[in-house]
Amino acid sequence: MPATGGTILVTGASGGLGIEIARTIATRPSDVPVHHALYTVRSTIAADKVRSVLAATISHSYDILQLDLSQLSSVRETAAAINKRVSGGEIPRIRAVVLNAGYRETGRQTWTEHGLDKTFVSNYLGHWLLTLLLLQSMNPDAGRIVVVGGMVHDPQDRSNSINKAFEEEPWQRILADASKDSVESIAKGTWAASPDDPAQDPRELYGIRRYGGAKLFLIMMISELQCRLDSDANLNMISILGVDPGIMPTNITVGTLNWVVRIMFSLLARVFNLVLPNGLIRMPHKSAGDVLAAAFGTSSPIGMHPKSLYLSGDVPKEMSDEAKNAEKRTSVWRASVQYSKLRQGETCLIDWQ
Repeated sequence: MPATGGTILVTGASGGLGIEIARTIATRPSDVPVHHALYTVRSTIAADKVRSVLAATISHSYDILQLDLSQLSSVRETAAAINKRVSGGEIPRIRAVVLNAGYRETGRQTWTEHGLDKTFVSNYLGHWLLTLLLLQSMNPDAGRIVVVGGMVHDPQDRSNSINKAFEEEPWQRILADASKDSVESIAKGTWAASPDDPAQDPRELYGIRRYGGAKLFLIMMISELQCRLDSDANLNMISILGVDPGIMPTNITVGTLNWVVRIMFSLLARVFNLVLPNGLIRMPHKSAGDVLAAAFGTSSPIGMHPKSLYLSGDVPKEMSDEAKNAEKRTSVWRASVQYSKLRQGETCLIDWQ
């Protein structure tokens, strides 16, 4: 990997995958060519968790930032603080942004104060806005944006047979069409809205579906933003790509299961890691390595400028047909500008509208 230095930003650093990404950055400095790391977490309790893990590793330069992706004011404040530090020379330009934070609701559905579905904002819109605001601080020659994806963005992915969330006809496509109303159904959570009585959704499939809808929008961002970056003379060397980390024994996957099932799943993941390390079920440390390879690697299949690449672990994977639909992607982008209230001058991207 090239030793170009710079800053890496990782959202959701206190989660199962985020912790492993931070640990890998700290323990494999020769493989992760950065001078400084920014780890974002949702709360001070989560920050303490990250500090305790990093305390047991090789010392490296880092900051832990509190960021609530469901609150766009928090996103703007965090981005402004980072941009100020970069422009002032306090930290190097950003070499990689890893959009890792994930949020899946169990039980009752919730909304933001502005009436947007919290799953939509936490997983997609907050990340979309953060990325556009930070473009001015990225390394314009070698910067990379890594989207942590997942099989749930594609109802047609056979791997979803495990959760069975998309088996029935109404759920086999996320966006009915490219209309404003279809996009709004995801943004406001009317698509796959949870029943008022959680007992009517004992397997919590509605939360998985909304999580899949938000992930679809995030995967759509890969190709849509790359097209806009490529047409920008100042940003056309920045790459955006995605990584499906597989199914891991992390809290977002097994957190609601009983302790016996969690232990059994963790043991199963360890066996898979030995026999089929890039299989459907993976250990977080393996996926962390894949994410960081996407952020800094140059060997095949990544290369020097991995634009619009999507990987399952360390091998190329097709995005869903919906994610590749240019008309739907454009509709989602325009709605994102509206929902985020992005204004002229907030991003350095020329084609931001």
